[in-house]
Amino acid sequence: MENQKKRSFMKGLAFAALALSSTAAWAADPIRIGMTVSSAGNYALASQSGVRGVELWAKEVNAAGGLEVNGEKRLVELVMRDDRSDKQMVARVYESLILNDDVDLLLAPFGSTLTAAAATTTERLDKFLVVWSAASDALYDQGFKNMVSATQMPVSRMPLASMDLAADRGIKKIAIVSVDEPFPAGLAEGARALAEERGIEVVMNETYPKGTKDFSLLLQKARVAGADLFYPTSYEGDLISMVRQMRQMNVSFPMTFMVYASTPQFIEIGDDAQYIFSHTNFHPTINWDITAGMTRDEFLAAYEAEFPDVSYEPDFQTVLAYGAAVIAGEIIEKSESFDAAALKQAAMDLSGNVTVLAGPYEIDDTGTQLNMPFPVVQLQPGKGLTTVWPPEVAVSDPVLPIPAWDER
Repeated sequence: MENQKKRSFMKGLAFAALALSSTAAWAADPIRIGMTVSSAGNYALASQSGVRGVELWAKEVNAAGGLEVNGEKRLVELVMRDDRSDKQMVARVYESLILNDDVDLLLAPFGSTLTAAAATTTERLDKFLVVWSAASDALYDQGFKNMVSATQMPVSRMPLASMDLAADRGIKKIAIVSVDEPFPAGLAEGARALAEERGIEVVMNETYPKGTKDFSLLLQKARVAGADLFYPTSYEGDLISMVRQMRQMNVSFPMTFMVYASTPQFIEIGDDAQYIFSHTNFHPTINWDITAGMTRDEFLAAYEAEFPDVSYEPDFQTVLAYGAAVIAGEIIEKSESFDAAALKQAAMDLSGNVTVLAGPYEIDDTGTQLNMPFPVVQLQPGKGLTTVWPPEVAVSDPVLPIPAWDER
């Protein structure tokens, strides 16, 4: 059964590539965009969700006649290969895409692990790589000159919008709690640094071991420390346990932010989820003032038309990949050259001047995405999950301070 699924997946990739190739056949020298997609392994679902966003972009561009390079419209041809969620395979396949498939530009695979393998290859062979999903700070510290993150900000900057909201509303003291795992620890460190930059005192910053069930001591310590903002960066199960124990202990804070409180699983816990702040980058109330690519409504309509039989709705991975592809197109048109250094300069020149479906694009010279924020949402009675920050996309005022348990 697994082999059958894989054959079907690869057949779909081949069909997509063939369709785009035949569409572009009449045009001289189509622009060849290379990337890998995972047919199997840990990254398969997220990778395949992302590639659908890239396919929507390619169809949109070609329907408009292609990208303009040196005064000539050129269609886009996607050259997609399987990586099976294997970083060794990624390195080999990206080398083949460059040397054998003669691609002009590359989009990264899903995730930091695979993207690091791709970037090592593209850097060695002097090709430009556009990242759509890689949150590891370490990736951007390796000195890659030909890589930019078009849409995915690193984990250390994910708390940016929530810290800006906290500072704007006069939060003075923060208690940070995280489970002892890399991603939550990275979020916690980012929250600490961003809080201190904004003059918010970190009165508690503690890590607890994986598997902890009783959070009462941590909650009591945060309350005694006088925290205005309780900021746990753990996974869903722990966060659900925390908020239930907060109610049992009658512990509340003027502001509580939980990174996974925007998920359906968290919201399903009922009244205990009310007023908790969280973040997301794909929600009906998040509509940026887009300057390139489709609006949210246009994107959803195009997705439904292109993928009527897909089991999954578009998610934030689809949006990140679509946005990165739009940015890649903007970079190509501005550069008018496929030289890696010229593309990097075009990417820098566009920084701060483009907004796509996933948000405003801004990078530094390392290629780190600086300003593709995860807007802050809050579950509010009568409104459900609603966007409250930043002001550019907010549709509701934040309820602050959060009402105490016995005042609800």
